[in-house]
Amino acid sequence: MSFGAYDSGRERGGGRDRDGGLPAHGDRRRIRQVRRQVRRRALLGGAAAAAAGFTLAGCGDGGDDRPAPKERTKGQKITLSFWSWVPGIDKPVDLWNREHPDVRVEVEKVSAVDGRQYAKMHAAVKAGNPPDLAQIEFPVVPGFLLDNALMDLSALGAARYKDRFVGWQWQQSVFGKGVYAIPQASGPMGLFLRQDLFDKWSIQTPQTWDEYEEAAGAVRRQGAWIETFAPANGNRFAGLAWQAGAKWYTAQGDTWTVHIDDEPTRKVADYWESLVRRKLVKTIPDRQNAWYKDIQTGVIPAWIGASWGDALLAGNAPGTKGKWRAAPLPQWRKGADAHANWGGSTTAVFAEASYPKDALDFALWLNSDPKSIALLIDGGYGFPSAKQGYATADLDVYQDFFGGQAYSRIFADAGAHVDTSWQWGPGVDTLYQRLGDAFTEVLDSGGTFRSVLRTVQAQTVADLRGKGLKVESGG
Repeated sequence: MSFGAYDSGRERGGGRDRDGGLPAHGDRRRIRQVRRQVRRRALLGGAAAAAAGFTLAGCGDGGDDRPAPKERTKGQKITLSFWSWVPGIDKPVDLWNREHPDVRVEVEKVSAVDGRQYAKMHAAVKAGNPPDLAQIEFPVVPGFLLDNALMDLSALGAARYKDRFVGWQWQQSVFGKGVYAIPQASGPMGLFLRQDLFDKWSIQTPQTWDEYEEAAGAVRRQGAWIETFAPANGNRFAGLAWQAGAKWYTAQGDTWTVHIDDEPTRKVADYWESLVRRKLVKTIPDRQNAWYKDIQTGVIPAWIGASWGDALLAGNAPGTKGKWRAAPLPQWRKGADAHANWGGSTTAVFAEASYPKDALDFALWLNSDPKSIALLIDGGYGFPSAKQGYATADLDVYQDFFGGQAYSRIFADAGAHVDTSWQWGPGVDTLYQRLGDAFTEVLDSGGTFRSVLRTVQAQTVADLRGKGLKVESGG
């Protein structure tokens, strides 16, 4: 993956942003119409999902009590609220505020533990007081559309900026002809490991999942555990299923088909159940205090994570500096090059935003301006969705922590080989909660990991039908 010089291509004149401006009459009327439509519509799926996102169809009430979006007059000072959990987000926001004194952005940090940020956002939407903008991951964008919570940015000319961003990541927020968020970063997955301990124990970096299982046994014989199977981490489990070839959602016409209990996901479930039952891995939550202690002390010397994990490890295990390395995900077949994504974020504008044009301008600047990207990289936010404005080497912020390794090349290659046909559907945040509850129950009370898939498949189908969607259960 290569990256060249950045050219914003923006021109300004007459007090308007020429490539995204909001004329006084026609466009303002279009935006008001779009907002009424967003109020009325629910997500139903669409046949063009693979190419253009999901279509929307009407099925709601006939009115809109929201005020019409405002256009800021020249010289008018406004403040936009922005909810985010991205580390170091204050620095690019501070830069924006210095460079754009008329449009001040105020950040409110929200917790990203166990989906708390989304519970708070959905509650704010229901109460009618959401922020102007928020950080929303790729998988949960459709869920906010079910709440009619996001502004359709296409009326503001957002589509003309699509070439600034990686294509499949831009498409994560495209539904029919609407654009509902600006991509920020992805999370190509890889394997982090304590190279010093693997060398001490004469364990080779596993290239296949069979070799990973052998390594797990060798690590356990040293009194440690190679990993933890974190039962509540549905996001990572989805990434592992993605790599194995799963397709959890498909759409045909106006009908969704849910395939959580498909053969590739069963293979992943069986694999991790075997490691758990043989006590080759722990089952504590990852990215919480007990796990951080194990990472610091070498009790857990490896972690299947994503590109943003460099900052997480460096920030929480500083005493292990220089001892870690990154490697590609183990493969199901030796010599294969299958990869997946954990998370991935957007900056979305809520439908209640009073000044959506200014909110869009901020979202675009935040995620494509080279100065902002540099600050976000320093904070450890993931792999940029922008095509330009940085080099892969710029992402090696913690190179000393990784013993001098140019580790971001690992994630650049993974990102270039992600199966982009994977499609997220509505209700993923609830799906993750269901997975966490079901895996926890099985670990506590018995049962099989396959029973988790059957349970969550049935629950997800019922959840989506309860929201008025046409849904079938696949296998």
